[in-house]
Amino acid sequence: MAKDPICGMDVAEDSPYRVEHEGQAVLFCSQHCQDRFLGKDSAPAVEHEGQRGYTCPMHPEVFQETPGICPFCGMALEPTHPQLEVEAGNPELKDMTRRFYGALVLSLPVIALSMGMMIPGIPWEHWLSHRASAWIQLVLSTPVVWWAGWPFFERAWKSIVTRKLNMFTLIAMGVGAAYFYSLAATLAPGMFPPSLHEMGAVEVYFEAAAMIVVLVLLGQVLEIRGREKTGSAIRSLLKLSPTTAHLVEDGNERDIPMAEISKDNVLRVRPGEKIPVDGKVLEGTSSVDESMVTGESTPVEKTPGDSVTGGTLNGTGSFVFQAERVGHETLLARIIDMVAEAQRSRAPIQRVADSVAAWFAPAVVIVAFATLVVWMLFGPEPRFTHGLINAVAVLIIACPCALGLATPMSVTVGVGRGAQNGVLIRNAEALEVLGKIDTLVVDKTGTLTEGRPRVTNSVALKTWPDDTLLQWAASLELPSEHPLASALAEAARERDLKLLKVEQFNSVTGLGVEGVIEGRPVLVGRAQFLAEKSVEGLSEFHRQADEWSAKGQTVLWVAVNGRASGIIAVADPIKKTTREAIQALHGMGLSIVMLTGDNEATARAVAAELKIDQVEAGVLPQDKKDRVQQLRDKGRLVAMAGDGINDAPALAAAHVGIAMGTGTDVAMESAGVTLVKGDLNGIVRAIRLSRAVMRNIRQNLFFAFIYNSLGVPIAAGILYPFFGLLLSPIIAGAAMSLSSLSVVGNALRLRTLKL
Repeated sequence: MAKDPICGMDVAEDSPYRVEHEGQAVLFCSQHCQDRFLGKDSAPAVEHEGQRGYTCPMHPEVFQETPGICPFCGMALEPTHPQLEVEAGNPELKDMTRRFYGALVLSLPVIALSMGMMIPGIPWEHWLSHRASAWIQLVLSTPVVWWAGWPFFERAWKSIVTRKLNMFTLIAMGVGAAYFYSLAATLAPGMFPPSLHEMGAVEVYFEAAAMIVVLVLLGQVLEIRGREKTGSAIRSLLKLSPTTAHLVEDGNERDIPMAEISKDNVLRVRPGEKIPVDGKVLEGTSSVDESMVTGESTPVEKTPGDSVTGGTLNGTGSFVFQAERVGHETLLARIIDMVAEAQRSRAPIQRVADSVAAWFAPAVVIVAFATLVVWMLFGPEPRFTHGLINAVAVLIIACPCALGLATPMSVTVGVGRGAQNGVLIRNAEALEVLGKIDTLVVDKTGTLTEGRPRVTNSVALKTWPDDTLLQWAASLELPSEHPLASALAEAARERDLKLLKVEQFNSVTGLGVEGVIEGRPVLVGRAQFLAEKSVEGLSEFHRQADEWSAKGQTVLWVAVNGRASGIIAVADPIKKTTREAIQALHGMGLSIVMLTGDNEATARAVAAELKIDQVEAGVLPQDKKDRVQQLRDKGRLVAMAGDGINDAPALAAAHVGIAMGTGTDVAMESAGVTLVKGDLNGIVRAIRLSRAVMRNIRQNLFFAFIYNSLGVPIAAGILYPFFGLLLSPIIAGAAMSLSSLSVVGNALRLRTLKL
């Protein structure tokens, strides 16, 4: 095992990142570190997607298999997958909590001694001299600084070695300056000039060093707890899976652990139980609460043939289903992995914070040194003491941590909140861009419509009841592979119509089918097909057929015994939620463009009904990409919503691709955003989420910038000439901790966001 010379992390001997330097192989943990060694200015790259280990929320390029500390910012590394957190807990939180309570117990007497000496009217010198008080404070504060505060010094040293100054560099310098000054004043007061000898002794600041450590530890404890809460959404997903399942085998049932479930196993789900894995119902009926993965609260009825999703909650019924996806292949497992990766990704707006943070800590050190010099040259007596205290305050208050946490905390909470509502974000960039789009391109079939043709109307001769007409048409179409055949069969099943035996079946591609049912020749197909077969009476249905066609419905003509007996209208119904969603999207200022391969009449009818802004029919899947690119060339910010598979080129061409998924068929790998429940309301929720997250990030960045812009000058003493006010390092420490907590707290507000 070698050490990365840039970040100091352990690197395996077979690492692909290596260069020859002075005759020896130098190994690196990532391309980023290798490029830095070579002097290249490369953007940090996340190269551990899919791996389970520990990474930094502010520097996702940092990765290792065990817990540790980020070499760049000094923060404790967090697990890349929530399962690790569940298994191992949070050792950083335990350690910081123990140090905080120990430091607090030892610091309280130090504060009492220090502040007590300042209370007028009490003759403390009769009971305890300043020198004796200083020695007691030294004894009590030393373990606070060097035991409780040791992680800060350790991380500060690493930041210096890696030339990445961070908040711990500033904290260590501030605490160290206050402690060593007080140590010298206690051990060798004679080395200080007479102007610093107040009340017969040199003033010490052990209470500042100790309380800064206590306050920073408190801030770390609260911040870690807050960061844990940001991942509560994904941890709640982890808890959805049951621990056991009821295996049905050879007519018997037995309970088996989840890990032993195999594909094609037959499992039983009892009332009120969670469904263990993805599969298809074999027998039984029930209603299933799928809100934990779709965000929809209405239970979904499940009958034989329907798909069920692992982690969803069964209602009052009982059913048997066959496992189709198990382990890491289930929808729930894929959602958890996808959310975990998205939470570690970096939004483009993060570059603002990165560029500032890169020079912020060195600039603060310079400002602190300048503060000391200015006070020593122009300040009132005791000049050095004033300069030192104000320099320490500058170092402590100027915490770049809030700046670094501003974006990743909001992204983490936002992505988790989206997952709870069936909106899966692939990366932070997609989350940021989505809220800015002005044009939404949608496919028709399966996006605006249900994607399954249904019988909508039928008209028959008085001599033939509608049910009989449908029964014959469905029976004849059953052997056909035409998409409309399933619509006829479904309609017949809904009316409890028994399908009849067909003889002499013949299919004419693109026109229709013919056969003999109960001794009668029957034809089903286009009017042209029936006309070619010399069918009589077609004119009786032309007016109705034209009316349905104008509405975008497909008309099937039925003839029995050589005469037109009726017509059946088949259409792909618009989803119930589509109209509401289109209206909401228009309200958000979006222009809706429909690209479909369907015919012009059907496309125009759907567009008119939904009030879609622009429609183009007869567009092949391979041409949709060009249409999207044309919109981009016009300066539009484009999101493309499709099924995530056939529309993959267009999804990739858009600024943001949105895969409209349904249940376990969701195509998560094809787009930046995936909607578990495939309807446009999911897009409305996704855009609301994006805009809320970006608003939250801007609030965090604004606060972090304003805090440091105001805090540093005040700590340096800019108010002293006007109001005689100085900022105590203890107050600076409290303000520094609160700045990080405010960022985390503001991000946590997204957990209650209503989508």
